[in-house]
Amino acid sequence: MLGGTEFAGRAVVEAALGRGWEVTVFHRGRHEPPAGVRSLHGDRTAPDGLAALAAADGDWDAVVDTWSAAPRAVLEAARLLRGRADRYVYVSSRSVYAWPPGAGCTEDSPLVEGASADADQTDYARDKRGGELAAVEAFGADRSLLVRAGLILGPYENIGRLPWWLNRIARGGPVLAPGPYDLPIQYVDVRDLAEWILDSAERRASGPYNLVGPSGHATMGTLLDACVDVTGAAAELRWTDPDVVLDAGIEPWQQLPVWLPPGSEGHAALHGADVSRALGAGLRCRPVTETVADTWSWLRGIGGVAPQRPDRPAVGLDPELEAKVLAATGHRNCCRFTEHE
Repeated sequence: MLGGTEFAGRAVVEAALGRGWEVTVFHRGRHEPPAGVRSLHGDRTAPDGLAALAAADGDWDAVVDTWSAAPRAVLEAARLLRGRADRYVYVSSRSVYAWPPGAGCTEDSPLVEGASADADQTDYARDKRGGELAAVEAFGADRSLLVRAGLILGPYENIGRLPWWLNRIARGGPVLAPGPYDLPIQYVDVRDLAEWILDSAERRASGPYNLVGPSGHATMGTLLDACVDVTGAAAELRWTDPDVVLDAGIEPWQQLPVWLPPGSEGHAALHGADVSRALGAGLRCRPVTETVADTWSWLRGIGGVAPQRPDRPAVGLDPELEAKVLAATGHRNCCRFTEHE
């Protein structure tokens, strides 16, 4: 495992350990990996940063890499390991598709242009596509698995989306809930992602997969209802018309995490992918209630403050803006209320 101490990488490591697999984690040493792994330290961005990995004894059945910066770091690691590992699993992103990918985007949809396997860091989409090209260049198409993940939620989240909703709802009171209630969302629990990766590595799968749950597996309503239930908060979800939210200058996705207005390019792109290939290859998705409950349990266990990746902006709506919008709308634009009994 290249990485393996945070969010998706950590989930893969824990899932592998749970299967009794032997796991080597190559990381920078900023966070402790799960107990039971062989730990190697190195910084892929530094000169000779792969020295500890090069010197390590042994071969591996699979390598899992979650890198999301300069593609050349993937290329260097993959070239080093191609004679010592059977398969290279690169956790990519659905951001590699040319914008806007549109609803029903498949693995054959057009990809971003201008990416290169040996490039320095540019932007997220091209960096991830470059990482894919690097994995394929080093291991070949038949020995590389490209996991194009969508929205990932669950314990250890270091982006802050579900933790923000949980903490906001836990504070109680009227909550600006962006409608409509039945708006379908598309995400994958990080542990379901991890199990699918390990299953796929074991069956020696290759090629690209959109790795996210089916659109409508949950809705904004079922997601936020679950947050109310698990926190036990005296929270009133005030479901507000999308136009009211947008007219208030509130930024979808960033200020109201997960939410994108219905009918928008963003909603089609991020909540409307075709995932039939992954489902056919064994992807199983747990209920949203389980994802929310386990994330809340983890969040409480670390004091309520989720870790934050330094390369990602903080998410969430300013309380004053939320109060202002709620005060201006009253109940006129609320399509449904949910209050914890």
